[in-house]
Amino acid sequence: MERRERRNAVTVLAPAKLNLALDVVGLLPNGYHALDMTMQTITLYERVMLRRSAGLSLRLPGSLVQPNDKNTAIKAALAFFYYTGLLAGVDITIYKNTPVRAGMAGGSADAAAVLVGLNALYGAKLSMSELCALGAGIGADVPFALMGGTCRVQGVGDLLKALPPVPDCWFTVVMPDYGVSTPEAFAAYDTVGSSTHPDCEAQEKAIRAGNLDAVCAAAGNALEECSGAKDNEAIKSLLRAHGAVTALMTGSGAAVFGVFRDEAAARAAAAAAKRQWPQVYVAKPDRGGARVIR
Repeated sequence: MERRERRNAVTVLAPAKLNLALDVVGLLPNGYHALDMTMQTITLYERVMLRRSAGLSLRLPGSLVQPNDKNTAIKAALAFFYYTGLLAGVDITIYKNTPVRAGMAGGSADAAAVLVGLNALYGAKLSMSELCALGAGIGADVPFALMGGTCRVQGVGDLLKALPPVPDCWFTVVMPDYGVSTPEAFAAYDTVGSSTHPDCEAQEKAIRAGNLDAVCAAAGNALEECSGAKDNEAIKSLLRAHGAVTALMTGSGAAVFGVFRDEAAARAAAAAAKRQWPQVYVAKPDRGGARVIR
């Protein structure tokens, strides 16, 4: 008879993401935008702790994010218990580290972490496909936050193709002192459009070929011009002046990142950026998504 280990608590590591490319390629019948993107998880993590409980609670120590039922972590827990039929609960504590309203999928990473953590905590043995299907109902970036690594992502975020790891590089991420509303960014796109449409097919080929220059040449973000993030150009100019191969906004903003060949250049750029923008992060590509670490 199989002996199942009973866990009372798990800790999940949930990496943030960057968009190496983001293009808006159409409008779907349901009113959502059809996207074509290259997404990359990075070594900047939310830490999510889950403990068995009879009820459902959420704590966010040190964060300004409100722990209410609109939070993606609560939505993920409710979706998991509804799908599995488990009459159980969980106490969730999230140690935030990813900036909010940055285009880095911090909330989606939290939701993915809750799904992965509950799957382990209660031995539900849901497949990655089942977890991604649950995640898609919570937020567009949740399936990618589950898969992680380097992916070509299409549709509304529900069509994922795993790619080989991106060529070795470093990222310097700069977050201004304001965030961007994703719905407002897309509404602005519908009004003004964009002159930027990255070649995601060329970028996928460059990733498969291990060619960092070509990956960066194909990078771009169709939402950058309409995001309302007024610091984009200044941050990009600073990062390029310190050796970034390319620099662009991630997601719907407001964070901007540069791609560097080596750690020394990335850290020098970060030191320079911190003189004007205090939220600055240096990270490498991560090869996975949300995962239990203990």
